[in-house]
Amino acid sequence: MRIYLDNAATTALEPQVLEAMMPYFTEKFGNPSSIYSYGRESRLAIEMARKSVAKILSAHPAEIFFTSGGTESSNTAILAAVRDLGCKRIITSPIEHHAVLHTVEYLKEKAEIELCYVKLLPNGHVDMEDLERLLAASDVKTLVSLMHANNEIGNMIDLKAVGELCKKYNAIFHSDTVQTVGHFPFNLRDTYVHFITGAGHKFHGPKGVGLLYINENIKIHPFIHGGGQERNMRAGTENLYGIVGFAKALELATANYEHDSAHMLELKRYMMEKLKEKIPGVRFHGDPLGRSNYTVLNVGFPMTAKSEMLLYNLDINNICASGGSACSSGADQGSHVIRAIDHDPDMVAVRFSFCKNNTKQEIDLVVDKLMELI
Repeated sequence: MRIYLDNAATTALEPQVLEAMMPYFTEKFGNPSSIYSYGRESRLAIEMARKSVAKILSAHPAEIFFTSGGTESSNTAILAAVRDLGCKRIITSPIEHHAVLHTVEYLKEKAEIELCYVKLLPNGHVDMEDLERLLAASDVKTLVSLMHANNEIGNMIDLKAVGELCKKYNAIFHSDTVQTVGHFPFNLRDTYVHFITGAGHKFHGPKGVGLLYINENIKIHPFIHGGGQERNMRAGTENLYGIVGFAKALELATANYEHDSAHMLELKRYMMEKLKEKIPGVRFHGDPLGRSNYTVLNVGFPMTAKSEMLLYNLDINNICASGGSACSSGADQGSHVIRAIDHDPDMVAVRFSFCKNNTKQEIDLVVDKLMELI
């Protein structure tokens, strides 16, 4: 039996999502830009998906754009903030996803953008006082890019509180919400944010399809040129079946949110209790029982000759998890997130991330195997 606890990386496709997508692989194959009936039914499917996503996020359909995934969405938002919205300064954190960090570093080097990193508190949360200090320190038009939930440790910002600070100082606000769209309710009409992102495969939808929300009060130019698709915002024939699957997965995730989130939070707490009980010296990175994503648990295990090869040995035993620090190869430079908040060379970090299909029985088997391996 294989136990899959790396759902923050990707999730299994929901059978109902595949069922919704299948007609668009087969008989409903028309190009959405074609004017005849095959094209019109494909165009209708995309626009119905857009309306569904907008309703769930409390946004307007005109603010929803479909992309290839979270990385493209974040690149589009950040580059547009500099190129089209006049931002000459970016504030971000050292624990963002590389889709953000590598983009802002590129802009610092190539476009001479001023780049500032907000301080982190000892538990990994963004220091809101330092964020306000950075915003108040300059009159230069600023982009704030802070992820809603960290993909490695699960820490979450208060999206509304950060938005209000950005509003106070007239800053553009982009949030990488890839780990939270499909996992938390959103009310974008009541949140000061200019860009958010999503990826279908994080909530049992298909890979290769993403979301970019662009607030209706701003206007940007396309990141990809060549055609008039996505209302002239993203050229290229639309990922028809992916878009249909994205909308269906988000619909199902929203309908089952209360039940599924409670189940996953219980799994997270259960695993924490079992690990503390069974493995001496274990620690948990971030703020796992505070303002945190219920899907993610990042665990620090004491470094030993055995634990250094922990991820490799888990894989051999059919347990899928991911590393948060250098593990076995020597070439792995480790996690920039763990280095930023809790760099201890005597600990090995492993991220376990849950979905609605995981069980306590699986947790018991994993903890027993960890005891054996460590």
